[in-house]
Amino acid sequence: MTFVMGPALLFCPADRPERFQKAAERSDAVIVDLEDAVAAPDKKRARGAILAQLGSSGEGPELDPSRTIIRINPAGTEDFEIDLHCLAHTPYRTVMLAKTESAEQLRALDGFHVIALCETAAGIVNAPAIAAAPNVVALMWGAEDLLASLGGTSSRKDDGGYRAVALHARSSVLLAAGAFGKEAVDAVYVNIPDLDGLGEEARDAVASGFSSKACIHPSQVAAVRAAYAPSVDEVAAARELLEAARAAGTGVFQFHGRMIDGPILKHAEATLRKAR
Repeated sequence: MTFVMGPALLFCPADRPERFQKAAERSDAVIVDLEDAVAAPDKKRARGAILAQLGSSGEGPELDPSRTIIRINPAGTEDFEIDLHCLAHTPYRTVMLAKTESAEQLRALDGFHVIALCETAAGIVNAPAIAAAPNVVALMWGAEDLLASLGGTSSRKDDGGYRAVALHARSSVLLAAGAFGKEAVDAVYVNIPDLDGLGEEARDAVASGFSSKACIHPSQVAAVRAAYAPSVDEVAAARELLEAARAAGTGVFQFHGRMIDGPILKHAEATLRKAR
């Protein structure tokens, strides 16, 4: 099964099955959440909802396994073991491991494609080893759980920007993912009505190299998709630059007053890939 990541990933509580299809239709991939979005007394019912939507008609699950991620509880917990037992009876083989802290934890997920969610101090520090694990396909970082693990009170300053420690964690996860050829997912933006702020942060994620951004509300999907879609002018400029490179036939050349070399051409190629 080839998993389709897409730019906008949307969380959906696993105990709200009536929202599963809507979340899948409105996003590039849905993250069915068995962890923080579900209260402890409701986790059993949430797992039952995942199993119930598989149906008994033989027509397959309501959710496309190639566009569905199941966020499971942290390794070492009883809920983690029960989550795995539940998934063994489903076709879902892409999971997001909450609070991933070491490469050793990933061994229990052999047979799954894993998005490792690094959201504690240990997870951030060990991000390179986690990214190197063969069953890891992507890394994501989380700001609020990280600050909680440090004894902090907020990941953002009064102006809405991230604190230095959060920016360090964001960069650490992105670099670890890139070093091992894995995708990187940017953290959620918790101020749901602030679509302008979300758009600005998503545009920075695109420019920095994050392949996706997670959303916590359907209204956020359009802003994320817009950030990842190059404008008509950007696509035209990228094509013009690459055509000029082919005509120049040299490693370094001047174009519109700028020195152009290999890395700049790769930026243009990335723009065209996003447009496609």
